[in-house]
Amino acid sequence: MKHFSITFEPDGKKISIHESATILEAAGLAGIVLNTACGGKGICKKCAVKLQGGKEVLACQYKIDSDLIVTIPVTSRFLESKILTQGIEAKQKLAPDIYKKYLKTSGRTKISGLAIDIGTTTVVLKLIDMINGDCLEVESALNPQAKHGDDVISRIAYANSEEKLAELQKLIVDCINDLLQAACERAKISPMQIYEVCVVGNTTMNHLFLKMPVTGLGQAPYKAYSIDAKDFPAKDFGITINPEGNIHTVENIASFVGSDTTAESVAVQIGSEEKMTLIVDIGTNSEIVLGNKEKLYTASCAAGPAFEGARITCGSRAVDGAIESVVANSEDIDVDVIGNSAARSICGSGLIDAAAVLCELGIIDPTGKLTQPENLPAKISKRLTEKCGEPAFVLSDSDCKKVLLTQRDIRQVQLAKAAIRAGIRILERKLGIKEQDLEQVFLAGAFGNFLRKESALRLGLLPSIPQERIHFIGNAAC
Repeated sequence: MKHFSITFEPDGKKISIHESATILEAAGLAGIVLNTACGGKGICKKCAVKLQGGKEVLACQYKIDSDLIVTIPVTSRFLESKILTQGIEAKQKLAPDIYKKYLKTSGRTKISGLAIDIGTTTVVLKLIDMINGDCLEVESALNPQAKHGDDVISRIAYANSEEKLAELQKLIVDCINDLLQAACERAKISPMQIYEVCVVGNTTMNHLFLKMPVTGLGQAPYKAYSIDAKDFPAKDFGITINPEGNIHTVENIASFVGSDTTAESVAVQIGSEEKMTLIVDIGTNSEIVLGNKEKLYTASCAAGPAFEGARITCGSRAVDGAIESVVANSEDIDVDVIGNSAARSICGSGLIDAAAVLCELGIIDPTGKLTQPENLPAKISKRLTEKCGEPAFVLSDSDCKKVLLTQRDIRQVQLAKAAIRAGIRILERKLGIKEQDLEQVFLAGAFGNFLRKESALRLGLLPSIPQERIHFIGNAAC
């Protein structure tokens, strides 16, 4: 089999790879992770690269048949996102029997534990003092499984063999080991002082972590292999803590309502609440819990990956260069960009803001159609344009890149919003209440934490209630 030389610019990395491999595979071998929101199916077009001579191709689709020099633009790289690591603190006291069994083994030195939230996009790890419950250190990283797709459906499709399932598990275990090592170095303790690990995540992430089959989650009747809590000896699992320690995964609620929702519910103590309470964790798979101490219902909503930047023309995660907020002034719009750099894309919070602003200006009509109303300020009118024959609005036009919001993008926002509101309304009907009966709403997760209340209410993403009833709880799962 022939091999060809591939050079990646501006990295300067050079590798040799066999013919018929894709540029995406070659980039992976060179240690360069590209943005493959669709799992390498050629749908999202986020992995576009340039060949010598200027031809643009999709890295996941282009088969290598000669020596190449490939230039990778910033917009096609899988960059570090803003990762939310903080949330409300659970009010439960630490039970002494959790650590007493380790006293003999530890010789009464520091006994530590790990709380880990495995998200589809990010992984957050907290190092906990098991004696008093104090959080010693927090570490986070992007989920390395994302190179096989941004969403759970892509991961499920990839894990179609024992070998690929084992590969996905190894990726997440290696990530956890790297995070715990960094946390221990900062806290100046040994990993051998860690005896207890508690892991939460959505049901798919739970299955991949435990190397359980996920095929059933991707096809009717969408049944999980297991939703039960699990315990494993650390020495049998590959996580580099004390081999006498224990790995515990929290019970999931259903096939698409995971143990992260269980943890969030415990954190806000919804099971003890007198008030009618709604918890919403907005994401590709949005989870909802509604009720109080009398009765609780939960639901999962397939909102799609729009809020993570997928299927949005200039969409991205919350990375440097992403527009994170949009506001209108008397003459024009203002945008805030992560990293205070030139705008290159728009992330979820900016997307909601932009749609809300355009609704307020009348540029988006009640059906979601982009229009050209009269009497707009001149600077805003100049932002109205077209892309590929459909209406669009220019959010930013710099030397770096023109960031647009298109009609198709608005439709993606509508689909995501409709899924979440449908889930909320179904649960309201189950409980026999109206949205005005909601006494408090908790927004969980990274996206919810950076969401502006007024924008979410303007779009109808959240029930029409007074803003003071809406509270941000951050990463309450960990």
